[in-house]
Amino acid sequence: MELWLSEHISQLLAALALPQVGLVAVFVIAFISATLLPLGSEPAVFLVVKADPSMFWVVILVATVGNTLGGVVSWWMGYGVEKAVEAVKHQEPSHSRAARWLQRFGPKACLLSWLPIVGDPLCAVAGWLKMPFWPCVGYMAVGKFLRFLFYTAALLWLVPESWLS
Repeated sequence: MELWLSEHISQLLAALALPQVGLVAVFVIAFISATLLPLGSEPAVFLVVKADPSMFWVVILVATVGNTLGGVVSWWMGYGVEKAVEAVKHQEPSHSRAARWLQRFGPKACLLSWLPIVGDPLCAVAGWLKMPFWPCVGYMAVGKFLRFLFYTAALLWLVPESWLS
């Protein structure tokens, strides 16, 4: 079993090392994982960087752009839902404790868009609350960039080479 797993991981690393495959895969996975769909992009980022360490910064930037654009989609989804609910109800949406917290911190709260479980809905709520689009995108990008930088560097440092060969 261990030989089979090692062989398949080696094949996956070889495929992801190809820039035309690896970067597209990182972008698509990072984009999808930043929407409300449950998917993690860190493994793809790590595997591409592990397969070709010289692509570290390129992969981090591609993942950041993909993940930020996914956050933008979530923002627009929240904005659209707010418009639809307002048209149906003809009244202000109810404000939960989380929405009040988000309003208090404003677009800076989008720095936390990198958090698992709450980060993606946070972008949608920012759109729902009609927070300024570009400041939200900027804070999302900074938070997501720092996440990819930290996680990838930590995994490169912590994961033994013997696990991947």
